[in-house]
Amino acid sequence: MHRSITGMLAGIGFTLACGTSAFAQELTIFWAEWDPANYLQELANEYEKETGVKVTVETTPWSDFQTKAFTEFNARGSAYDMVVGDSQWIGAASEAGHYVDLSQFFAEHKLTETMAPATVKYYAEYPAASGKYWSVPAEGDAVGWSYRKDWFEDPKEMEAFKAKYGYDLAPPKDFKQLRDIAEFFHRPDEKRYGIAIYTDNSYDALVMGVENAIFSYGGELGDYATYKVDGIINSEQNVKALELYKELYGFTPPGWAKSFFIEDNQAITENLAAMSMNYFAFFPALVNEASNPNAKNTGFFANPAGPNGDQFAALGGQGISIVSYSENQEEAFKFLEWFVKDETQKKWAELGGYTCNKAVLESAEFQNATPYNKAFYDTMFKVKDFWATPEYAELLIQMNQRVYPYVTGNQGTAKETLDALAADWNATFKKYNRMQ
Repeated sequence: MHRSITGMLAGIGFTLACGTSAFAQELTIFWAEWDPANYLQELANEYEKETGVKVTVETTPWSDFQTKAFTEFNARGSAYDMVVGDSQWIGAASEAGHYVDLSQFFAEHKLTETMAPATVKYYAEYPAASGKYWSVPAEGDAVGWSYRKDWFEDPKEMEAFKAKYGYDLAPPKDFKQLRDIAEFFHRPDEKRYGIAIYTDNSYDALVMGVENAIFSYGGELGDYATYKVDGIINSEQNVKALELYKELYGFTPPGWAKSFFIEDNQAITENLAAMSMNYFAFFPALVNEASNPNAKNTGFFANPAGPNGDQFAALGGQGISIVSYSENQEEAFKFLEWFVKDETQKKWAELGGYTCNKAVLESAEFQNATPYNKAFYDTMFKVKDFWATPEYAELLIQMNQRVYPYVTGNQGTAKETLDALAADWNATFKKYNRMQ
């Protein structure tokens, strides 16, 4: 009798209200307001055509994305069935019970094999090396570089550069070359500058920029398993990396002390800088002639290697998680099963989403689809992330407070800055009983 009633209700479109529903006809995904969310809505429309299940991607500005999401989570609200949350949220969201455990889903669909390893490590797994997964890598992103090809390929510039530095002017292969090129093109009298980097300390911009140098110099932020930071965040490699980042700041345009993705794209579109750091997610605007008059002369490269050949980049991007308070969890799992298929990931990439699927990333079709896809492919297998512990926001604030005065204000030394940061982070981890 129970089964027949259930069948009738499902047949006429009712949704069971007890626990998770097997018959949900609508799903809501929450994300920030930006182009990738629009691409996800286009993809979700394809799912609706195939299944009849309507999927709405609800968005809010980046400025209140985290606040709005966690307000709903903390209220145990069911407004969202899934969320495309920042990688740093994973510790707070999983420990508080806001995300559904996806470990079995990962095993069934072999996602540790089909997704780029670094994206699984940083978007999905928590705690580190635990084998427990909470998000499916969705929007891959990392910090890369754009550059003015016409400046680099000018015969007079090439001749002058080689005469001064002894090697050919080309996209830099290491940070020494990056520094040389920034110095070479830094010509304030001509209102032409060497480089645009992240310096905004209001969230994670400056930290992401500094991480780009730290990781490629062979450094780390700490031991994510034991929370040890002494001798790691303030290591010799990190001191040299921070010194280099400060030196690069000296080759930026004037007034560059609070700059993030908007300004760094403007450095290319407004003829300010030879090279510019930015997330790959913001590069589509640079190949669009409507938004970049220099589109035909804009090239891209992955974050260069450090002095010992290490080559990594700071991770951006998000994974998609099922919200534990959703009444439509079974249907949400069905959507994820469809989302992780190779053919869906291929479509996701074609729409403009940054897939984390290895097969798609490795394909010649993907790498040749845009001027920046090859650099994106090179980067997504070489990314590292910030702390993902629940107290990550405090750690981020502390790093900003220590690093910003040194980089932009010439206060103290790199060693003093990182020693002080190590002390800050030790105190924070002790406060939350993280230390082993």
